[in-house]
Amino acid sequence: MVTEETVKVIEWLGDRVRLIDQTRLPQAEVYLDLTDYHDVAAAIKELKIRGAPAIGVAGAYALALGALHVKAATRKEFLKEFEKIKQAIASTRPTARNLFWSLERLAQVAQTSSEDVARTKEALVNEALRIHAEEAEATLKLSEFGAALLKDSSAILTHCNTGALATAGYGTALGVIKWAIKQGKHIRVLATETRPLLQGARLTCWELKKADIPATLITDSMAGYLMSLGKIDGVIVGADRIAANGDTANKIGTYTLAVLAKAHNIPFYIAAPTSTIDLSLASGKGIPIEERRPEEVTGFQGVTTAPADMAVANPAFDVTPHHLITAIITEKGVVGEPYGEGIKEICHVQAG
Repeated sequence: MVTEETVKVIEWLGDRVRLIDQTRLPQAEVYLDLTDYHDVAAAIKELKIRGAPAIGVAGAYALALGALHVKAATRKEFLKEFEKIKQAIASTRPTARNLFWSLERLAQVAQTSSEDVARTKEALVNEALRIHAEEAEATLKLSEFGAALLKDSSAILTHCNTGALATAGYGTALGVIKWAIKQGKHIRVLATETRPLLQGARLTCWELKKADIPATLITDSMAGYLMSLGKIDGVIVGADRIAANGDTANKIGTYTLAVLAKAHNIPFYIAAPTSTIDLSLASGKGIPIEERRPEEVTGFQGVTTAPADMAVANPAFDVTPHHLITAIITEKGVVGEPYGEGIKEICHVQAG
């Protein structure tokens, strides 16, 4: 039974931010109350909260929280400290566009708000709350749009985690799947475990269990074989940044799935709110790709699984070129080729 109720991923509690520690799932459901923006920033960096839309919400709350604690007699002093806080939060995760989108919105409020510092602080909190509400609503809308693309009695593969945990809302790719099931469609869900940090195994499967949705867990390297057997009818994933031409950065392994889907004539969908779109980048070549610690690859949860001193490559994301994408699902509608025109249209950008 699928409902619109989701886990409380992150909340603003007036003087602190409460979030679920995703590094402890699925073994333990632990909530953290954070009263310092440094701690929220650390939680983003350490993947205690993750997923591009959720990172955007957390970044907004972190900046609002930091602003509340600024002791400044003048607006000029306040804005100077505010900028330092913003830069510290922006440095946590370079790939997720939603983080910078939300920080830019709060910066605009700070620059244009009242001369009174107390009122500016109040306005910043309200803007962070507004961002959270808007993103949650966007995930509901895009889930409804995307569900229309999924056929009854189909097997859908998803990668990484794109549900409530990743969005602080209903979900993106996982939200689409949940909405289709809510409509009465019989969807067989397959989830990749998603190396190296197992967001699929730990988080997506946890969310599906909570929603009472049956699913099959596979290793990342099983996808091609299952496609060859006709056991996968479609792939739907989220996004961390979408360039103006539709090229999309998402969790490492996404590009591989897109190539495999193309080879097997299987639709490959991206689901993301428009806050993930970065119109300043003409293509995916300009998307910054985060390189994470080698320990994430050489071991897991404190257990070493590789020989000592191994050289490691650990890009957290890859880029899928737009020609491998069947459609991009947003809260403002579904976009197909030519992506450049469609993206401009939903983002209300004037041509030429």
